[in-house]
Amino acid sequence: MAGIKALAKETAVYGLSSIVGRFLNWCLVPLYVYLFPTQEYGIVSYLYSFTAVALVILNYGMETGFFRFANKESDPEQVYTTSLISVGFTSVLFIVLLTLLIGPVSGAILLPGHKTYVWLLGVTVAIDAFSNLPFAYLRFKKRAFRFAGIKLLNVGLNIGLNLLFLLGCPALERVAPGVINWFYAPLGGDAFGIGWIFVANIISSAMVLLCLLPELTGRRYRFDMALLRKMLAYSWPLLILGVAGVLSQNMGQMIIPYIFSGHEEEARSMVGIYGANIKIAIVMVMFTQAFRYAYEPFIFAQAKGDGETKKQAYCDAMKFFVIFGLFIFLGVMYFLPVLKHFVAPGYWSGLRVVPVMMAAELCFGVFFNLSLWYKLTDRTQWGMYMSLICFVVMLGLNLWLVPMIGIPDGYMGSAWAALGAYFAVMVLSYFVGRHYYPLPYEMGRMGLYTLLAVVLWAAGVWGDDFYSIFLTTPWSTALIYATRVLLLVVYFGVVCTFEEVPRISPLLRRLRRR
Repeated sequence: MAGIKALAKETAVYGLSSIVGRFLNWCLVPLYVYLFPTQEYGIVSYLYSFTAVALVILNYGMETGFFRFANKESDPEQVYTTSLISVGFTSVLFIVLLTLLIGPVSGAILLPGHKTYVWLLGVTVAIDAFSNLPFAYLRFKKRAFRFAGIKLLNVGLNIGLNLLFLLGCPALERVAPGVINWFYAPLGGDAFGIGWIFVANIISSAMVLLCLLPELTGRRYRFDMALLRKMLAYSWPLLILGVAGVLSQNMGQMIIPYIFSGHEEEARSMVGIYGANIKIAIVMVMFTQAFRYAYEPFIFAQAKGDGETKKQAYCDAMKFFVIFGLFIFLGVMYFLPVLKHFVAPGYWSGLRVVPVMMAAELCFGVFFNLSLWYKLTDRTQWGMYMSLICFVVMLGLNLWLVPMIGIPDGYMGSAWAALGAYFAVMVLSYFVGRHYYPLPYEMGRMGLYTLLAVVLWAAGVWGDDFYSIFLTTPWSTALIYATRVLLLVVYFGVVCTFEEVPRISPLLRRLRRR
């Protein structure tokens, strides 16, 4: 239990930076959707999906490889510097090749008229890929607060620059153009449009790299080719895993323009609507990401401990992940009528994707949690197999469902494809993991919590319909939300009754005996 408490503490710190950071970035979505039409915001969402793939490729599994070998080898510093030199070299090479081949690359992703956007995001992703290793080093050293501080600084700077470029500069151009024209005019000023979003990204990423200089300097760099070969042998399946995984996560935004290639404007509009609405489901992504930051160092550290103790810790981690994931799902679903105002009314037709994507991301989080069996047994090729299966299933479902649903709602096919693929690999990973690294997961209890969440969600929806039909007073909305808060309390109470939550569980047991 001590290990779980440490995991929870670090997840909370990483989660604070992740949740606050993503929430603040999330707040930029209303700015984008009110300033730019769906077609232009569709370009932003579309390009970000490609940069997500590029980031995984440029990391090529070295982040997880670093954790594995830093805990395994006698000299963690040599593991770190070898990783830095390798990723630094490939990041610089990527920037050079992108600069030389910017025309063909832009054409291949159907954006031949936006080479500047592609180059800006390409350089940004190369900087981010290199920065990921110093961030991993901070996690390895359990310096969660420094990690969180730099992450939040990055977010704050990015938001500030977005506000400056998209709101401040156009206002200043009208009243005092001389103040900003030295940097604003050369790129086209207000006409550069969404390009300023990408300029803000590259500046904030460069500043983060500067903040990480203490993790990059003041050490003796040692490069061990033999060690790198072992790390690459361990990590290359994770690269395939990561690429297939991120392609699956972003497939909706990436595939729609290709499926509807003869309807560019409609396709970009669909991508914009889909991309804006899945931002509401990002709460589940934030939770999964925060958990991931703490979980990878946790599982490799626990691997050194006693067999039964560490296995129980892994099972407890899975159970509490499911508990909190279901709680987040209920919270978002119950307050969706409020959360939808983060996007413009013109995007509300896509709100139907939110519950589907929330469930999909929960399945993906469980799948990630299950992935410890192939990481701890050095069978990382199984991660590659799982991700390839996920990719194939999702691609097949997208190619079937998206054109079948058609314009303008084809993005719903991408949402259902994500849920189907993540659920399939989650189940597959569980059964294969039972063979190679069996763990006594509390499946009955987790199933009970899942059933409870579904029932409470249905009850919340039924309560909404009941109040809207039978109560037309001004208090009906307040009653709806009061009922939903009560249902969340019921979920929390049931969990605390079955689990040993300090102070709360004993109190509930005493109240039940009375």
